[in-house]
Amino acid sequence: MNDFRLTRTLDEDAADAALRTDVLHGLSQSPKMLPPKWFYDARGSELFEEITRLPEYYPTRAEREILLERAQEIASVSGARTLVELGSGSSEKTRHLIEAMPALDTYVPVDVSESALKGAAEALLAEHPGLRVHALLADFTKPLQLPEVPGPRLVVFLGGTIGNLLPPERAVFLADVRAMLSPGDALLMGTDLVKDEAVLVSAYDDAQGVTAEFNKNVLTVIDRELGADFHTADFDHVAVWNREHEWIEMRLRAREQALVKVRALDLEVSFEVGEEILTEISAKFRQEGVRKELASAGLELTHWWTDAAGRFALSLAVADGIGAGGWEGTPGSSGRVGETGLSGDTGGSAGTGDSGRGSGSGRPSTAA
Repeated sequence: MNDFRLTRTLDEDAADAALRTDVLHGLSQSPKMLPPKWFYDARGSELFEEITRLPEYYPTRAEREILLERAQEIASVSGARTLVELGSGSSEKTRHLIEAMPALDTYVPVDVSESALKGAAEALLAEHPGLRVHALLADFTKPLQLPEVPGPRLVVFLGGTIGNLLPPERAVFLADVRAMLSPGDALLMGTDLVKDEAVLVSAYDDAQGVTAEFNKNVLTVIDRELGADFHTADFDHVAVWNREHEWIEMRLRAREQALVKVRALDLEVSFEVGEEILTEISAKFRQEGVRKELASAGLELTHWWTDAAGRFALSLAVADGIGAGGWEGTPGSSGRVGETGLSGDTGGSAGTGDSGRGSGSGRPSTAA
């Protein structure tokens, strides 16, 4: 791969240290919690791929629909010569954008999995021999130092993974993204939208039980990596819609009283019957909420695209009102696929939004 470069910014032991810290902190507090990034060992990634094909799990299909319909328009509006993808994983969804950008010079995938970065680069360079790939082995939730690449740059953050972050974490993340952008650069971000509660809950609690196995896999990871004695059969998978915060909460609920030992941490964790571990939030956005959160970070929402059913959105934002590719965005009147700009949907809460799973640090992010 002559046009492939890899820059490593992660310490080799960073993932192990982060897991130890997260488990010690998360299981010592009340209520207990574990970050969703620890779902994703090899088995967890396989399970998530299964989830994306389930009939209940709409976000992957909805986002792909927008990308297929709007890739040419996104490419034209951004005018990008460099595409930077945060939490790139297999780079599967990004292919739609790359194919629509004949003037693209460089692709910068950012992920915590070196094997995923190398595999994606090999496939892309086979399809696009003129493309340059400069991969970053890095945690995108931390400030990034991007390589010297030609502008304008389009930073993409797909899958709705933004919603796995709590509001203060999102504010820091978006401010860090803003700091990366120069005049002419833009951010393309995927967000799941608020919708019927039954649709949302079923997307995270499917009839086949795949999501339940996926949720419990975090316990398997802790057992293997830290010498714990969790038994997955002792916990039930629970998905709950939090109306106040407008997000889904995935939890693991103890079926019986238990005392779990985590040998690597010299830690004992007690559980009462019905006690829960919060393993993920998956927040859902409203358009006005997206606009406000972007604005708070110094970003201006210029384009808004949804799938035909209005389930999922891609938003394009630029720094301090400077249009992508030098183009000054003009808000329109509809957020439906086929039209661009800002819609009049300002009802409800400011919203907090995502559909993705995995926060992109520690383990590979394969969010939808």
